[in-house]
Amino acid sequence: MKSNLWNFSQAKKLLYIIIISILFQSQAQLLSATPPDDGLSLSGYIIDKQSKETLIGATVFIKDTKLGAYTNRSGYFSIGNIPEGEFAVVISSIGYARLEQKLTFKSNKNIRRTFEMTVSSIMTGGVSVEAEREADKRQISISRVNVPMKQIKEIRIGGESDVFRSLQYLPGVLTSSQISSGLYIRGGSPDQNLVLLDGTAVYNPSHLFGFISTFNSDAIKDVDLIKGGFPAEYGNRLSAVLNLTQKNGNREEFEGIGKIGFISSHIGVEGPLGNGSFYVGGRRTYFELLKGLMEEDPKTPFPDFSFYDINAKVTQDFGDNDKMFLSFFNSADNLDMSTYGMSLGLDIGNRLGAIKWTHIFADNLFSTVNFSSSYYFNNFLGDMSGYEFLIDNSITDFTLKSSLEWFNSEKLTTKFGFESIRFSFEYVQDFTGDRQQQDVDTSSGGVLNLNIIDYNHSVYSQVNYMFDDLTSIQAGIRANYWTLSQYFSLDPRLAIRYQLQEDIAVKLAWGIYHQSLRLATLPDFTFFDTWIATDQTVPESRSDHYILSIESKVDDGIDLNFDVYYKKFWGVNELIRTAVEGDNTADMFYIGDANAYGVEVFLQKNIGRFTGWLGYALGFIYAKFDSVNRGEEFHPKYDRTHDFKAVAQYELDDTWNFGAVFVFQTGQSYTGATSIQRTAMPFQNRGKINIFPSQRYGLRLPPSHQLNVYASYAFESFGLDSRLILDIYNIYNRRDIWFRYYNTRGATTVVEDVRLLPIIPTLSYEIKF
Repeated sequence: MKSNLWNFSQAKKLLYIIIISILFQSQAQLLSATPPDDGLSLSGYIIDKQSKETLIGATVFIKDTKLGAYTNRSGYFSIGNIPEGEFAVVISSIGYARLEQKLTFKSNKNIRRTFEMTVSSIMTGGVSVEAEREADKRQISISRVNVPMKQIKEIRIGGESDVFRSLQYLPGVLTSSQISSGLYIRGGSPDQNLVLLDGTAVYNPSHLFGFISTFNSDAIKDVDLIKGGFPAEYGNRLSAVLNLTQKNGNREEFEGIGKIGFISSHIGVEGPLGNGSFYVGGRRTYFELLKGLMEEDPKTPFPDFSFYDINAKVTQDFGDNDKMFLSFFNSADNLDMSTYGMSLGLDIGNRLGAIKWTHIFADNLFSTVNFSSSYYFNNFLGDMSGYEFLIDNSITDFTLKSSLEWFNSEKLTTKFGFESIRFSFEYVQDFTGDRQQQDVDTSSGGVLNLNIIDYNHSVYSQVNYMFDDLTSIQAGIRANYWTLSQYFSLDPRLAIRYQLQEDIAVKLAWGIYHQSLRLATLPDFTFFDTWIATDQTVPESRSDHYILSIESKVDDGIDLNFDVYYKKFWGVNELIRTAVEGDNTADMFYIGDANAYGVEVFLQKNIGRFTGWLGYALGFIYAKFDSVNRGEEFHPKYDRTHDFKAVAQYELDDTWNFGAVFVFQTGQSYTGATSIQRTAMPFQNRGKINIFPSQRYGLRLPPSHQLNVYASYAFESFGLDSRLILDIYNIYNRRDIWFRYYNTRGATTVVEDVRLLPIIPTLSYEIKF
């Protein structure tokens, strides 16, 4: 790829974006001087009473009024236009006892207060229907799923509670196989999902070649998934947004947790620090220790494999209006294998660091500034009887972004901001056979060295407005500019909410989305993903979302939602598997279009001793590339027409917990064969064999289904709270087909299946200190 030179048109577009950004930010002082409305205001933070951890998505409601709000991702809220007098403030959050306090609002005296909530022993919550309805009018959420962390931690596989695995049990969220943690959401591939950890992008969130994700659930306090129609504050992705927030840490006392499991062991420590708190957690495998206990044949040795991840966060308060957050995340996988005449090494990792500052300009004006760096790398080094080769690639981004939330009145809320990202893509390929004699700083015969720089500058603005008690709207627009492709886009977003009945709301969403990043990967393997920037040889990727959602409250804590969606994709990519080198993006990918549409039903119960959900999705995905499948439409590998999921969790008492997960899906698509050609010289026994494929992904594997069960027992060991967790994966031992291939080694070609994991029982131990 060749970097482009700046020209006047580029500079002009970038200047427009910078000017708009400055204008947005310069309004802060002006807005802070603007009275919110004719009434009084209530603002502040909602926190956990024991740890002082801020609570995201808590509902605040002024009783006997129609005033309410959700806390934002910093745990802050603001409600205006409150009349004078005494009112009861009702605060609720899933997993916490409902809080109600009476406050007296007097003339010219706005109230800012921190409310403390007490954890409930079971999943109570009592999130009042009225409170949630009034808050949702101000912040329209569509195709949004927030699974409580308590539920996520109870869903286990191989003894591990895993964020991505839990989300895979939602309708409309698919995988490439049972051993993949990648998320295929409503027709979009994993690279089309924006995965954020404390507001910073993570580019390969998987361990064990995709079996589990890199996110330690003990370090995460909130998981927010938007499956489509996401607002203008999010950009540069086509499909979905997954927003994860790390724990801030316990401000009151030091505490920790340790776990010993089948796959890995964990430890986490948190406590007060200065005028705030800290959290540090780590997780590591010990396969290399177990390997030493096993006998192995030197001719077929076991590989050395390990992974680890570290989460850290420091939070500090600087007065009543300012908070500072330092976040760190590091993950790494390492595989080494050596035998006679051969050695292979594979390293994969993510490194992330971020600093965030939040400032309250006024009770109704909240700002966030975030500077971060995210680095993803993988390298593959081999030596085949003295012939050495290397493949090394990475992506590094430096991001500066800022936002302002203006809670102007009970009817109007606005949010605007900017984001500027510097991308650095590096790729080194050396097939000369002698790495020590080669200079990999330059491209030459047998050596390919690419270093690409790209910038993405964006500004956005979005407005939530309530026309009346029944109708509200969220409108936004995002402007993007990429320097490498010299592409400028305007992405409008629109969502409308109408209260059809007291317990039923109808929502509509539409939006345009663009993405410049492309991922060279294979559906079944995520261990060597290569990120590529879009240059001027291919168009930017684009998707349009159309969503109709009907959301209803069946009972206290029970939601029933119906979603109908349609996505149109342009400029999506399919890897050219025969490409061995290239000078630009067009040399690496086929470019085509796709369509995805479907219906989802989601029944969720979040409170009580019995919790869980049922989900069903009917979906269709069609892709079309001029150079693939003779230009005819085909279903991608991850297309599954029917998708049924059931998750059940039961808290018998303070000692015993039980759970089960069941999945039934249409079988995956695969490519068959029409014929086989064998060509041999007279002196050859086998010769060369060519398999001629049939329609791309034109056949289906049998349906896939699986049942996992788990149970935990709480007790005391060494005077400390402890738990034993039994997890049985694939309890009725149905080994689904991973992939199907044609075995041509014999005289007759045989169709053979590679099957997935059998029943796997695991036992893990957890202790809190």
